[in-house]
Amino acid sequence: MAIFGGLFSKDKKESLDKGLEKTKESFFTKLGKAVVGKSKVDEEVLDELEEVLITSDVGVNTTIKIIERIEERVARDKYMGVEELDRILREEIAGLLAENNTEDLKDFSIPEVVKRPYVIMVVGVNGVGKTTTIGKLSAQYKSKGLKVVLGAADTFRAAAVDQIKLWGERVGVPVVSKGMNTDPSAVAFDAVKQGVDEGADVVIIDTAGRLHTKVNLMNELSKIKRVMQKFIPEAPHEVLLVLDGSTGQNASIQAREFTKATEVSALAITKLDGTAKGGVVIGISDEFKIPVKYIGVGEKVEDLQVFNKMEFVDSFFKK
Repeated sequence: MAIFGGLFSKDKKESLDKGLEKTKESFFTKLGKAVVGKSKVDEEVLDELEEVLITSDVGVNTTIKIIERIEERVARDKYMGVEELDRILREEIAGLLAENNTEDLKDFSIPEVVKRPYVIMVVGVNGVGKTTTIGKLSAQYKSKGLKVVLGAADTFRAAAVDQIKLWGERVGVPVVSKGMNTDPSAVAFDAVKQGVDEGADVVIIDTAGRLHTKVNLMNELSKIKRVMQKFIPEAPHEVLLVLDGSTGQNASIQAREFTKATEVSALAITKLDGTAKGGVVIGISDEFKIPVKYIGVGEKVEDLQVFNKMEFVDSFFKK
């Protein structure tokens, strides 16, 4: 479609199409079964559609919102054939994403108005692809000519510290680390200090992903913030929550818990290529009104993409 031309490179669009393939196939298989033998959108079709959306991990509240909007259109138009359902759904989902705080970024850039370094604190439970997202993000920033420093403040897991060091070596960016079982806030302090001293553009701090002790998590994240603010009063400029899209509604639960524990300002939703649960992006964006900034649609560094809602909807509904 010409309307989407120029926003994404051809390669990125192909990666996005491929990454959402399982979600799209599952969704339209279910939708096809829901409308088979039907000629118009009636109450029965809408009931079936509601089930399709919920089982596609769009979420109950967001599903109800979509159904109500379609009901209004059916009532207004008096008659709506099932062949129009794809177009109507596409329009309503695009409209829903447009109403939320998700802004389409052109590329991996940082706000010009912010004094360098731009500090990002990354949060999320273990196993969601948090450290991998940090590594890919670092590579994308570096490819734009930005100077990056990483802080290995997830000090409760040796694997997390080792993994971020490997990413640092692979990408060619410095990693501040004090090893396992050390004070995370001390790592954050040193990372921000190094970023300031070396004139870095971006400092990315990894943090521990533990939800079972929410009070401790909240205290830990607050402490990390306080020590960073000794160098940069506005730090962190961004709190990025990484969620695993393949876990469906469990990702929504994690988002709910982390938004209680800290002020999340942006989301990265990973592993969309290996799942049929990509609908969770729509539900999470709608429920939390926090910008979905990045999505992961594959293993390669470039498969971490800036989220563009129109491109997402286009790939989701592409036949």
